[in-house]
Formats: sequence, structure tokens, C-alpha cells
Amino acid sequence: MSGEIRFFELNTGAKFPSVGLGTWQSHPGLVGEAVAIAIKMRRMVSVMIPYSIALSDWVELLGAFSVKGFHIIWQGESLLLGNNPFEDAPVGYRHIDCAQVYGNEKEIGIVLKKMFEDGVVKREDLWITSKLWCTDHAPEDVPEALNRTLQDLQLDYLDLYLIHWPVRMKKGSVGFRPENLTQPDIPGTWRAMEALYDSGKARAIGVSNFSTKKLGDLLEIACVPPAVNQVECHPSWDQRKLHAFCKSREVHLSGYSPLGSPGTTWLKSDVLKHPVLNMVAEKLGKTPAQVALRWGLQMGHSVLPKSTNESRIKENFDVFGWSIPEDLFAKLSEIEQARLLRGSSFVHETFGPYRIVEEMWDGEI
Repeated sequence: MSGEIRFFELNTGAKFPSVGLGTWQSHPGLVGEAVAIAIKMRRMVSVMIPYSIALSDWVELLGAFSVKGFHIIWQGESLLLGNNPFEDAPVGYRHIDCAQVYGNEKEIGIVLKKMFEDGVVKREDLWITSKLWCTDHAPEDVPEALNRTLQDLQLDYLDLYLIHWPVRMKKGSVGFRPENLTQPDIPGTWRAMEALYDSGKARAIGVSNFSTKKLGDLLEIACVPPAVNQVECHPSWDQRKLHAFCKSREVHLSGYSPLGSPGTTWLKSDVLKHPVLNMVAEKLGKTPAQVALRWGLQMGHSVLPKSTNESRIKENFDVFGWSIPEDLFAKLSEIEQARLLRGSSFVHETFGPYRIVEEMWDGEI
């Protein structure tokens, strides 16, 4: 798969942006700025200009670029030619991935409101995802949880609303104490999600962290099939079995932690340090992060890199207009596999439905 791959079509017919900004572990005070940077970002095209060019030709060249609506930035021996800052064409991130449990939706909502009011972007040109937390699985609590998220984000609707985990916890509980784990009722919760879809407040619904078996069980009883299953996915955990199942049932797989969550201190992640990934990056003149993200697009799933660093936000979006050749792409499939986020907090010998991690993932571990 090559080309731009800027969107994937969902089973609802909607165009789902292939690259979104993740906001998990984006700290208050930083997440809003990161969202603003991502949305307002402009595409830049580097043009090498030889020093031998005559001064008169320089003047004529720069004038031509200006007339065509480019703004010009010097960088070393190159000119960076960017889109006209007043042009309407969307070139920055158009998907922001949120969740109530991340604790930063209010800050994101303030930024989104300002973006809309200032005419930076229209609401209909952004895709906003959020997720139902484990304490709100009771059917009567699902619409209330969505309303809180809509209020925090200052929106009238979500483009996508996901069940965050196939896990239920006592209403009002905080943290991950095992005694708060209870038996989930996914069919009941899903019926409440379907009602939100019917109301238009969630224009697509889906799940997150569902194994092949759990997704299959849900598809058996769903009137509205899930549009998306958002799961951990990167070259060191490629989810091939789940990927194939999702494709066969027209459920889009969306990959979180596509870089292996390198900023997560409690995870030992060496995804971006893998020698095969670095070899491919060196051959292509790209960073390991860019190769990991482009790999995801060519695998056929969307990616959700998280960063609050401006340069990395921009670097992570430079995955279009080039592709990984077939021979190098095949090399990436040789990387040994290991799940990073195991969901151990939801596993307990007494409380909840899962006694061991393997039960949580139905053997996909």
C-alpha cells in the first residue's frame, strides 16, 4: 500500500483521518498547546537552491513563489515553501483522540472552541474521538458520561465514541483498586452506545482494547456494528490476527502507542531502538518514529502518536508522500513481538472477571 493514505473509510461511510494526535498522558498546561500546534500546522516543502544562482534569478524566483501564495522560510541551504497561511485546505492534524479518564478534556475543549471561533478550522473538518470509562458501563450511566465529555470538550457531538476497556468498575470509584472490579455486561453497555449513535450525539461508535474473541462476541449481538477497535499496535506488536479479523468484518483497527509509548516511565519500551526499524529508517532518510508510523498506514490502520513537543508533533505528521518499499516492509515483519500494555490492573485472583492476563486478552498476549 502506497500513496498518501490520508483517510480510511469506516463501515459508516465516514472518512477517518489516518493520523491523529493522541492525548493520553499529555499533562495539563501542555495538552492544549499541543492540540493547537497540531491543528494549525502547515505543510512545508523543502526546495534546494544552488549557491551559483544569480542574484537577479533569486529575486525572480522568490517573487514567483510569493505570487503563487507560498510563504517562505530559510533553513540552511534550502527554502521551505509553506502553504499560504490564509488558505482553507486542511494540512495539519484533523483527528484528536481523547478520553474522559485522561483528565484533560476541559483544556482541549477550550482550545477547540477558540479554533472554531477564530476560523482556524471548522467543526465539520475535525474528527474528535472520546471514550467511555469503566465506571460508567451501566446503561443508564452511558448517556450521562457522554454528556459530561461533550460539555468538557464544548461540542454538540462526537465523531467517534468508544468503550475504553472490556472492564467494568463500581460507579464513582477512583483509581484501579481491585475491589472495585465488577462483572462487565458488554451487550447491555453496547445497547446504550447504540442509542447514542441513533441520537446523533455519537456519529460512530466502537471499542478499545477488545481481543479478537471479545470483538467477535460483540459483533454477534450488535445491531450497530462497531466502526473501530482501538488497540496497541506498532512494529513490535503488529496485531496480525486481530488485524485480519477486523478487516474481514469491516471494523477499522486504529493503533494507539504506535511508537511504543517511549515517554511512559513505567513501561520498558525499546520499539524505536530496534535495529531493524533503525536500519529501514537510515535507508529511507527518515526517523525511526516516521517509519513506525508509515508502517502502520501501509498495514492498513490509522495511528495515534502522542506528543506535546512541537518538533515531534510535526515530525510525526511527515508520513505522507513517501512509502516503505516492499523489501524493507517485509523486513519489519521479522521483528519479535511483545505486548507492552498488558492491562494487569484489571486482573485479580478474586475480583472482576479476569484471573490471569491471558483471560483479559483471550490468549493474544
